[in-house]
Order: sequence, then C-alpha cells, then structure tokens
Amino acid sequence: MSNAAKVSSIANDLLKNSSLYREFQAEREEILKHKWIESEKAGHDIGFERALTDWIIKHRSAWRKSRQNPGNN
Repeated sequence: MSNAAKVSSIANDLLKNSSLYREFQAEREEILKHKWIESEKAGHDIGFERALTDWIIKHRSAWRKSRQNPGNN
C-alpha cells in the first residue's frame, strides 16, 4: 500500500469516527426516510431537494432537540 493510500485510509477512519460526520449521516438517513414517506403519499418520487427542504421546515428543529436531549422524548 502506498503512503498516499495509507494517509487516505487513516483520514477515512477519522472521518467515520467523527461525531460531526455521524450526525450528518443520521440527519441524511432521516431525510431519506422522509423522502420515501412523502413519495409514497404523492405516488411518485418527490426528489431529494424537495424532501430536504420539507424535512428542514417541518422536522429538523424537533429532531435536533431530541438528539441533544435523548431522555426527554
């Protein structure tokens, strides 16, 4: 394995273990769930951008609060 590949592998491991990246991944999963639910309701794929905007407006604030205070759900 080359040095560049080793550095890249280490960087990927750090990224995957970062709390910011984990939070990003969790938020993305929620948006994808929202996209699926809303697409089912609409009878067609609403697209990621529409789902993202809708989720941010309707759910992001409460979702983030629940993540900060998991015992208060």
